[in-house]
Amino acid sequence: MEHKSPKPGYLWSVFTSRCPRCRRGPMFKHPNPYKKIKLSHIFDMYDNCPECGQRYDLENGFWYGTGYVSYALAVAISVTSFVAWMVLIGVSTEDNRVFYWLGFNGVLLVLLQPWMMRLSRVMYLYFFVSFDENYKETKPVEFDHKQ
Repeated sequence: MEHKSPKPGYLWSVFTSRCPRCRRGPMFKHPNPYKKIKLSHIFDMYDNCPECGQRYDLENGFWYGTGYVSYALAVAISVTSFVAWMVLIGVSTEDNRVFYWLGFNGVLLVLLQPWMMRLSRVMYLYFFVSFDENYKETKPVEFDHKQ
């Protein structure tokens, strides 16, 4: 009897930057974007998944679409921080608390930027490559590279 390993969860795979096809192989060479001192190493990715061979850069200019995903993440984080600020501290027209939130939110977005940039790449690739339980027997997803 062959023992199948359990299917990795979708959210776990996204937040740990795993390959969308097998959900096991890492996408980035350095798992923590904050460990590297140089910001130029945030996007050090494998060309292909070490586990299933899925190519990550599907076509020329593929990653340009991540700007939209990153923008949506920034809006979601801003809305969440505003709601939390409103519940915990409050917003009033009588004082400058809303401006303090703007400053807090700006600092929060700058600090989260390396993580958001990576997460937007992972989420964007998940739009185009779906999970394949039989990834060991099937071919990886490929796009036509003709110009």
